Parts: sequence; structure tokens; C-alpha cells
Amino acid sequence: MDVRLEYLGGLDAGIVLLGLDRPAAKNALGRQLLREFLEALRVLAADAAVRVVVVHSLVPGVFCAGADLKERAEMSAAEAAGFVQGIRACFSDLERLPMPVIAALEGAAFGGGLELALAADLRVAGAEAKMGLVETALAIIPGGGGTQRLPRLIGVARAKELIFTARRFGAEEAGRLGLVNCVVPAGQALEAALGLAREILPNGPVALRMAKQAVSQGLDLDLASGLALEEACYAQVIPTQDRLEGLAAFREKRKPQYKGE
Repeated sequence: MDVRLEYLGGLDAGIVLLGLDRPAAKNALGRQLLREFLEALRVLAADAAVRVVVVHSLVPGVFCAGADLKERAEMSAAEAAGFVQGIRACFSDLERLPMPVIAALEGAAFGGGLELALAADLRVAGAEAKMGLVETALAIIPGGGGTQRLPRLIGVARAKELIFTARRFGAEEAGRLGLVNCVVPAGQALEAALGLAREILPNGPVALRMAKQAVSQGLDLDLASGLALEEACYAQVIPTQDRLEGLAAFREKRKPQYKGE
């Protein structure tokens, strides 16, 4: 299998690791990996017990090398266009997962590999990670959402510079640009991502999903429409048992026990 789901237990119950495991191709995005990734997303989206997802690599030294160019070379123009459309749709499905998603980057994340990470909510990078949207060097453009997500994240001018130059850059520059939330020593990105997940985990599951929806969907709206969206999302948490549990726990000076209800 090229994609593996690991459901953590004990105090980490609710955290799921989504691991890329295609060592022979440096986790390149081929047909099988994409099929398995889509199926994993379908499973996660339907499971209310999943509170945080961490995307990482099970292959040392690489997050995802991008599209499988060996497969791509054997495709017709129409097949290649259809496959890129599939990658774009897959990453949109990742972005639409209702729970928070964190990407842990170690090693190479080029082209589609970086676009995959851009579809997560948060990104953590090991100090030796290398990344870039390098497609223009191959006479193509980022096709997995990179032309849209990168400028929304770091600003239009900086995104254009990185895309036009096909520049490869390191974790420290990614941190300065705001592309990653934090940079940690090499080899510690997964543990740092789990640390973030553990900070998120105790909070209200319904509230987390509504907060993600309000922020993510509100980015494409004018302020008045965004505030209306916030109001609609807030209305979803008012009738929950978790909201009452939060008030009771505050009153009784104890930790709340949220159930996602």
C-alpha cells in the first residue's frame, strides 16, 4: 500500500496519521497512490471520531517528490490533463476535510508534494526540508492548486516570484514567508505536528469543525458575507451538549469532557 492510516489510542485517541509510503518513487503522485489517498480521505471525512489528521511521510528523507513523471511520460495529452485534474480534486478534498489537518514536512516537497502540503491547515517543517513549486522549469504550471493556495498564504508578489523562478528553498525561508507555521530540528517534524495536534485535541470537536469552516470559506467572501458565515457557524454550536459541558467545566473548575455532540 502507498497510503496508510494509523489511528492513535490512549490520550491521543482522535488523532489519525495519514502516511505516504511509496519509497521506490519518493512518494511521487502516481495512479495507485492517488487512488489510495482519495479512499483514505473518504474514510476520514465520514468518521466523526477523527478530530485531527496529521499527513506525513513514512519514507526517510522525502515528503513527496511531486507528480510521477515516469507515469506522466507514458500518458497522452488528454490522459495527462485528466490526471492533473484528479490531483487537483484530491487536494481539494483534503482541504475540505472537516477536521484540522497538519502536514509534517521532512526532506523534499516539490511540485505536487508542496501543493499537497498547501491543502493542509497547518504545516510544520524539519530544518532540512526542501520545497518549491518547480513546474515552470518543466514548461508546465502548478496544477494541484498551487497557483491559488500559495498566493493566498504568502501574498501575490512572493508567490509569483517563487512560481516564475521555479526556485527551490529551505525550511527557514519557508518559515520567514509564512508558508510553514514553524521550523523544528531535522527529523522532529512529525513529533512537532503531533504536539500541535495534542494542543487541538482537547477542544470541542464541533467547534473546531465550525471554526475551520468559518475561516476557510470566509476567505473568499467580502467582510459582511464572512460575518454572516461566522454567525451561521456559531449557530451550529449553540445547541450542542459540548457547549453546556464547557460552561459546566468552567464553573466547576475542571477539564471539560467533550463528545462531539
